[in-house]
Amino acid sequence: MVEAQTWTTRRMSNPRLDSTATADHQLLDIPATPTAEVRNGIYSVGSHLSPNLLTALIIASWFTSNIGVLLLNKYLLSFYGYRYPIFLTMLHMISCACYSYVAINFLEIVPRQHILSRKQFFKIFALSAIFCFSVVCGNTSLRYIPVSFNQAIGATTPFFTAIFAFLITCKKESAEVYCALLPVVFGIVLASNSEPLFNLFGFLVCVGSTAGRALKSVVQGILLTSEAEKLHSMNLLLYMAPMAAMILLPFTLYIEGNVARITLEKAKTDSFIVFLLFGNATVAYLVNLTNFLVTKHTSALTLQVLGNAKAALAAFVSVMIFKNPVTVMGMAGFAVTIMGVVLYSEAKKRSKVTTH
Repeated sequence: MVEAQTWTTRRMSNPRLDSTATADHQLLDIPATPTAEVRNGIYSVGSHLSPNLLTALIIASWFTSNIGVLLLNKYLLSFYGYRYPIFLTMLHMISCACYSYVAINFLEIVPRQHILSRKQFFKIFALSAIFCFSVVCGNTSLRYIPVSFNQAIGATTPFFTAIFAFLITCKKESAEVYCALLPVVFGIVLASNSEPLFNLFGFLVCVGSTAGRALKSVVQGILLTSEAEKLHSMNLLLYMAPMAAMILLPFTLYIEGNVARITLEKAKTDSFIVFLLFGNATVAYLVNLTNFLVTKHTSALTLQVLGNAKAALAAFVSVMIFKNPVTVMGMAGFAVTIMGVVLYSEAKKRSKVTTH
């Protein structure tokens, strides 16, 4: 009769636990459990770079994409003769929708979030409408005014943000914050009066674009307040972009005609237009992607500071490329506006510290 093997015997026969294991009982080398990134075959961007170098590359990409889309829009709408800003904006939105889908569902840059209710859907739809208005106005303004002047007007976003925050939410800022907005307004008045290529319509639609951008930030803070409704910026873009494209479609057909057919016919004789439109739409998405990456790797405050530097650099580069005339008074006005924005940011930071 064979003696039944006890649990103790089985356990002690394990070569891992047997301190007297011989060469015939080699310990098994069990590999470490792979991480989720390795199991999925996904490696984080820049995992082999030092943090400082990665941050520097992200900031450089942010500058390149932001200035690049401005210059490409200006070239297409003013110099190349492609006078369809609404259709161009719709291409931007389609591009953002497609690239966002790939980035979230395949590259898994951020986790996928879903729209949870009809109420949340309509809130995002409202944001999309404001977003459309802002981007279309911004692109349209580039047909009539230089990039440098466009950026000077765009720097006044904090002024409109403070106004809308007060009108919609009755949120009051400190006297120091409101005083810091005075040079923002004074600088743009100075730059407008001395702008050699001033165009009233271009100026008004650029102001509309800046106001729309400020309104979107305020409304977004109001509409998506609950934790259940808050969406990551990349997920918000994933849902807003196709909605914006649908909003823009009837407007481009009514105002700009059968622009798709016109573009296809132009592409038959000039294939460069395909490269320009595809490159422009891709860079437009990279603006949103690098905005998220800069905030992730630095802070929202750093993004604001970089925005001021970007405005000045974009103005300088556009003058070098497009040779639009500038005056000393215009440059002074731009400088005063940027100085006011910096003072505003510092005043806001101090007011937050005192309230907390």
